[in-house]
Amino acid sequence: MQGGALGVTVVWQLGPVAITETVVTTWVIMALLGLLSVLLTRRLTLRPGALQTAVEGVVTALEAAIAAVAPAQARHMLPLVGTLWVFLVVANLAGLIPGVHSPTGDLSATAALALLVFLSVHWFGIRAQGLRAYLRHYLTPSPILLPFHLISEVTRTVALAVRLFGNIMSLEMAALLILLVAGFLVPIPILMLHIIEALVQAYIFGMLALIYIAGGLEAQQRTADQDKETT
Repeated sequence: MQGGALGVTVVWQLGPVAITETVVTTWVIMALLGLLSVLLTRRLTLRPGALQTAVEGVVTALEAAIAAVAPAQARHMLPLVGTLWVFLVVANLAGLIPGVHSPTGDLSATAALALLVFLSVHWFGIRAQGLRAYLRHYLTPSPILLPFHLISEVTRTVALAVRLFGNIMSLEMAALLILLVAGFLVPIPILMLHIIEALVQAYIFGMLALIYIAGGLEAQQRTADQDKETT
């Protein structure tokens, strides 16, 4: 292993391609979540047991949270936003495992997640109204606002990536510094703080992604309504 940019550990390198610890941890988390989802859903029954009831409760809670923001698109957005929430919770809490760093404490990982949200906003918008109507909403209510719409798209994506990265990185650094200064006399409060903050940051990121997508769909709907009124 060797140190990479921003202190990221490079596990394997082949020419310009570097596989970092963040990539490995992310792959492991995705593989575990995929395997867990298969195991939990392969034997669904009409009379669920305790485990199936718990899983259905989680899915129902996620769908209800999405429906509170975008009721008409809750079923369509559940796979993306629900998976994003589950992944972020596990990724943020991965730092509690000795010797493992949270992938979301690496700017490259949070940038990838923010880019996924950015692309999802446009995907849902185009899917709902079509490409022409989607592009037209950038010129509403006036073409003069086009640069501001574009700047807003870029800045909120950057802010989404930096916010999660900064909070998780600072959380891990603060926990490390406190443990170095105070030793292991106060591990439980630090552990609880880490868990609470990890859950909060996962919720905020997922909720912002949900709001951005729902806002794009609402803008498309307003544009469609205005077109109907003019015709």
